Amino acid sequence: MLKIRMALLEQLEETLEEMPMKRIGKPVFFIVAILIFVVAVLSVFGISTQYGDNKTVYIKGINDIRWGIDVRGGVDVTFTPSDDAQNVTDQNMASAEEIIKQRLTSLNITDSEVYTDTNKNRIIVRFPWKEDEEDFDPEAAVQELGDTAELTFREGYEVNEEGLPDGVTAENVILTGDMVDEASAGYSSENGGYIVTLKLKSEGATRFSEATERLAETNGVISIWMDDDVISYPTVNEHISTGEAIISGNFTADEATSLAEKINAGALPFSLKIDSFSTISPSLGEGAKDAMLLAMAIAFLAVCVYITIIYKLPGLVASIALLGQVAFNFAAVSGFFPVFPSFTLTLPGLAGIILSVGMGVDANVITTERIKEELFAGKSLDGAINSGFKNGFSAIFDGNITMIIVAIILMGAFGPPTSIFSKILTPLFFMFGPSTAGTIYSFGYTLMVGIILNFLMGVTCSRLMLKSLSRFKAFRNPALYGGPKNAERV
Repeated sequence: MLKIRMALLEQLEETLEEMPMKRIGKPVFFIVAILIFVVAVLSVFGISTQYGDNKTVYIKGINDIRWGIDVRGGVDVTFTPSDDAQNVTDQNMASAEEIIKQRLTSLNITDSEVYTDTNKNRIIVRFPWKEDEEDFDPEAAVQELGDTAELTFREGYEVNEEGLPDGVTAENVILTGDMVDEASAGYSSENGGYIVTLKLKSEGATRFSEATERLAETNGVISIWMDDDVISYPTVNEHISTGEAIISGNFTADEATSLAEKINAGALPFSLKIDSFSTISPSLGEGAKDAMLLAMAIAFLAVCVYITIIYKLPGLVASIALLGQVAFNFAAVSGFFPVFPSFTLTLPGLAGIILSVGMGVDANVITTERIKEELFAGKSLDGAINSGFKNGFSAIFDGNITMIIVAIILMGAFGPPTSIFSKILTPLFFMFGPSTAGTIYSFGYTLMVGIILNFLMGVTCSRLMLKSLSRFKAFRNPALYGGPKNAERV
């Protein structure tokens, strides 16, 4: 690790030593500053057009950021197999995860996170509130996600004292849910209410045809069960060979739709119980977001004013570089760049941006102090700027590399199991299982992006802008760079 660090430092310092040999033109400051201001404006406001209800987004801004459930509000639930569950294998856990994803989609919840921790037999589910949702019942949705929803058609309607299938009904299962090709809800005037229509697969159609042909002769009964609850038990009056079946049971429209969705999603391989469950109200999350953004804006302005007063011209340059760092950080989250998809931003993610800005301030302060030291040592302005950036780079490099390592560990420990950092760090965390804390993963992401931008803005752009300004005669006074006030212009 030490050898790698030394090699990187030597290579970067050689690059910095070569840069002074090329004079930085006067227009460079204006080009870099204008680019930063343009990106800052676009990353905040974006570019979009709207005709009626149709909105076309060309460049995404802050309003297009996908906020996490700690901001938008939402549900965080952990499922574990019930105490009487059998065949709890990694394959069945994966099947349960896929079924839960299908059920979330059927509930029109597409912005969700579902992870499986096979080491601890946990399924972690997180989803935010729907847009403009007023009557969404999170507890009912969570309960529906964990239902086994095993559909069976059974011969007769014999039950025991507890209402469970008994006798012929328990022994003779005609159809199961995996024999259904498609289920859809509808209204039937013939049945006098809402129904669920089933289209059967070939095996199911054959078995249903045989059963109805036999039971039609004696007006027998076929009972329809969802898990251990009977839905209906119609009398068979005719032979049905079309490969379709109808479930009726005095359903409401919502009940019929819910039943059809459960059947389409399939049955879980075992019943699940809720291990933990929490919700965050949208108003609480929105208030926290607004407070965080306001605090961030106030702190940013205060820091910029402070470093400009204390460090004069280099402080002003550092403020412009910090603006670029914040703008590009938000751009990396919102999907501003088409090659990088939008990333869910949480409150800890905002904290990561703030921390990276603090590291950016630190980088600029280190460089500025080095420039002051060189000026007081009697060096020329150009020599002081060159030496300041060169001598300060080692400390900046060490501090930022350390933070990048921390960010990678956070993303590997708390990210989805399929992420690249999680796979890399599997040898370290295999015994603990994935923690999959999306909020902390967001913190690691924004921190890492911010630190990378710190190298770009706090080192490269600051250097270009400061050397460009130093070419102007009006800015050749060493006092503007923190040097002695009685020094001559050079």
